[in-house]
Amino acid sequence: MSEVLKVERDGVVARVTLNRPEVRNAFNAELIAALRSAFHGLATEPPAKLRAVVLGGEGKAFCAGADIEWQRASIGLSTEENEADAGRLQEVLVAIDECPVPVIAAVHGAALGGGMALSCVADIALATADTIFGFTEVKLGLMPAVISPFVLPRIGEGQARALFLTGERFGSERALDIGLVSEVVPDRPALAARVGALVGEIRTAGPEAVRNAKAVIRDQRGLSRTDALKLAVQRAARQRVSAEGQEGLRAFLDKRPPSWREE
Repeated sequence: MSEVLKVERDGVVARVTLNRPEVRNAFNAELIAALRSAFHGLATEPPAKLRAVVLGGEGKAFCAGADIEWQRASIGLSTEENEADAGRLQEVLVAIDECPVPVIAAVHGAALGGGMALSCVADIALATADTIFGFTEVKLGLMPAVISPFVLPRIGEGQARALFLTGERFGSERALDIGLVSEVVPDRPALAARVGALVGEIRTAGPEAVRNAKAVIRDQRGLSRTDALKLAVQRAARQRVSAEGQEGLRAFLDKRPPSWREE
């Protein structure tokens, strides 16, 4: 993998770490391409090989948005070139959002601009108490349009109106209150411990059940209530009659661990 991104394996858990600490892990073209490649590759791995992804940042910050030099290079781009550039970032966010296994974002230091989107496309976002957040694009005469399809479902239109329009920076407690993050922990050691605990919980669950539970949430987007109800019933029945569902039920009735917990 590219030097700007580290992808490490701990058995069935992948750890994807932004590795540009000298610029607080700010996005540039190379990092965006590396993230897209990494998550496209992870999406192809079967349940037996991949159970969770932990997304983090090296150094003092999780992700400080867009790199200054990358922004400088974009000044002379045409509208069409800017659309292509923005589209590449959006492809990354789609790839993370559609990753079939749980993605846990371990956020610390700062999450600004595009770094906020990484929190929003993660299934579980954890933050240290001292983390600073902000949709700061308007401070540069820009706007958080590319990331908005991922942010709005997470924090709602009301909060987006307040935060997109001011570019105000805020702390982890507000991030928790608006649903941007799932939990706040005291510091980085506590962050690592909580990530480990969540990964441990995921590893006790049926690998296919976890993937299908994530998919049923995503697949209800945009459906009518009637279609969503129908989809939910169909997916529940399909999982129950699957080999994993049958094994889980039998293990529960037999008062023994299911096969996946013995791996």
